[in-house]
Amino acid sequence: MSLHRLASGVLLPGFHGTTAPDWLLKRVADGLGGVVLFGRNVVAGTAEETDAQVTALNAQLRGARADVVIGIDEEGGDVTRLDYGRGSEVPGNHALGAAGDLGLTREVAASIGSRLAACGVSLNLAPSADLVLTLDDPVIGVRSFGSDPVAAGAHVAAFVEGMQAVGVAACAKHFPGHGASTVDSHAALPVLPRSAAELAAVEFVPFRAAVQAGVRSVMTGHLVVPEWGPEPATLNPRALRVLREDLGFTGAVITDGLDMKAVGGDLAEGSVRALVAGVDALCLGGEPLDDDGLRWLVDSIVAAVESGVLPRERLEEAARRTAALGTPPSSVDGHDPSLGLKAARAALEVRGDLRVSGAPVVLDLAVEASIAVGDVPWGLGPYLSELVPGTTVLPPSSSADEVAAVASGRTVVVVTREAHRHAWARDLVSALVKIGLDLVHVETGVPGPDLGTTARVDTHGGSRVCLRAAAERIAAAGT
Repeated sequence: MSLHRLASGVLLPGFHGTTAPDWLLKRVADGLGGVVLFGRNVVAGTAEETDAQVTALNAQLRGARADVVIGIDEEGGDVTRLDYGRGSEVPGNHALGAAGDLGLTREVAASIGSRLAACGVSLNLAPSADLVLTLDDPVIGVRSFGSDPVAAGAHVAAFVEGMQAVGVAACAKHFPGHGASTVDSHAALPVLPRSAAELAAVEFVPFRAAVQAGVRSVMTGHLVVPEWGPEPATLNPRALRVLREDLGFTGAVITDGLDMKAVGGDLAEGSVRALVAGVDALCLGGEPLDDDGLRWLVDSIVAAVESGVLPRERLEEAARRTAALGTPPSSVDGHDPSLGLKAARAALEVRGDLRVSGAPVVLDLAVEASIAVGDVPWGLGPYLSELVPGTTVLPPSSSADEVAAVASGRTVVVVTREAHRHAWARDLVSALVKIGLDLVHVETGVPGPDLGTTARVDTHGGSRVCLRAAAERIAAAGT
């Protein structure tokens, strides 16, 4: 195989549009490793309309080459691509962890995988094997199964088993574990406040579980472990040796987006360094490259081989492992669109005295979502309005006095996403408590401290089904 085809074979770029451009189809035919689909590649519509469009898009790609890798971030919950326009039909990891039913986690993963397989996707960049180790983490949160390494590891393994049982490769991410970071690696380079021994005892537990479950790929995080040197794991040979030798992983190692700020510098240089370190597939999805950009990357990798910086054998190994993720999945009849709401209901946790007087007043305190989540619909107002006629939905800019004036004796439902990380939202809830309103706090992120409300509902996620489940519970508490 030519060097240029080998170099193309390790690239997994993103692209613009809901159909494949001609230049991309030619690249696929000439050996491009694959693509990663994002929300920008999916039309907003019903599930049937979305899935039909994605299926047609993937048929274009597989028409150019049958074994092209087609990847997607379909974690479920807050991070969804197929349901980007309406919110996920399944709860995310934290909700599944809260439900505490490994069989349910396996079923949800198999349902997601069956839907992806029917659409022609061969690789799902999920599950997140990260742990919740600090409430100040800005990017993982409810994408994690929880804080307990053993319990989270069991759910990671169940998710991997469910996904791969229907023929879609799973990907445990973000090695060595993002949960202790207080920095979003999309924006800057996190240095983990963890020793190598701490990582081995805690963060590695879910990754070991994934490896033992036969996970076919692992994604590296752009995370610095001081004992391993100054390079983030994606560019760090020592990190990759730990993954291979200590954890025993033999599948494909995929980078997190190489265009993220945490890697920085020249994209071609970062690509070569990742390959030299031991990575197999290069994810390039955040800022899509055009044909000239891909040509530049391929030429840069080829030049690295010709100069002796990157051994040809290393590139051949990487291309071989990447190609193994492109096996077209067989369409299986395992997708259950009703399963997600069942799981979301099981995940709900209610504290305090949940009683609703009259038609409630809803205040959705929307905050900017992380880049990984994107602009997915969020908020309880539409769901509660549907279930309880007369519900009033206030703008998030409403002051405490304005809320009190509208409430006039009715129950106020204030909805947050990790209020503990947003002082303005926390302060507003506290002000409403001081006024003495009948107040229900619905938290859709990782549960933080109690803010003193009459009742508290933790959904463990902001997906469509988590919000629907919360609305059902609140509507049923009407007096």
